[in-house]
Amino acid sequence: MTELAVDHIGIAVRSLEEGTAFYRALGLVEEGREEVPEQGVRVAFLPAGRTRLELLEPTGPASPIARFLERRGPGIHHICLEVDDIRAAMTRLKARGFELLSEEPQVGAHGALVCFVHPRSAGGVLLELSQPTSGGS
Repeated sequence: MTELAVDHIGIAVRSLEEGTAFYRALGLVEEGREEVPEQGVRVAFLPAGRTRLELLEPTGPASPIARFLERRGPGIHHICLEVDDIRAAMTRLKARGFELLSEEPQVGAHGALVCFVHPRSAGGVLLELSQPTSGGS
């Protein structure tokens, strides 16, 4: 197994415009935006050193991010770790009794394969595993 790295920190925002304004004021430069229909979000990535901030804006009221904002308001939503082989990582976690939010990887931003680990299995943190595709980040 290779060394894991933090790929990004997901931050739920009501509006990408409002959310990015603060980070731009700090001097961060947005590297792009993307809509991820499978996840019900629009995202903006802002590199911060070796990791990125991923601002998440819901595309509709049924979006998981919309529900998160309703319950908790804007703030940190998840931490994402990059993995070389998402299916192997999922298999290892399931074999050890950890709860995943999907049985198969989903398509995330930049076309990466992603899977979320339930917070009750990850010390109260929603953890995303992400396997970049050859054309991804």
